[in-house]
Amino acid sequence: MPTLETKLEIKSWDEKPYRESPDGTKWTRAEVVLAGAGPLTEGTFESLMYYHAGGTSTYVTLMSLTGTLDGRQGTVILAGEGTFDGTTARGESRVIDATGGLAGLTGTATSASTHADYPYMPIALTYEIG
Repeated sequence: MPTLETKLEIKSWDEKPYRESPDGTKWTRAEVVLAGAGPLTEGTFESLMYYHAGGTSTYVTLMSLTGTLDGRQGTVILAGEGTFDGTTARGESRVIDATGGLAGLTGTATSASTHADYPYMPIALTYEIG
């Protein structure tokens, strides 16, 4: 299976808390818009995050990535989860759907990002087009 390693630019990050506790824990929802200059040209994701009192977090994400892979254009939908340890956000996702010329695509994606990467989010998509 081929792996595409790229960086997507974070164009906007709108995160809002919807539950906060006196002990410093909180729940947030983020809507993020991404742009790329390579095979993946655009994307969006939404995350629900739980922040521990110490600032680390755990999150779940639904992501949409649009672009051209192996000469086929379409959109890939991923569902995943991850953690932030105070330094690095690490996430793993799996393809749950693909449309257009990418219909039938299966695979997984990983990302590990630090504040030094900002405004870019590195992502590695390992895939197979059926």
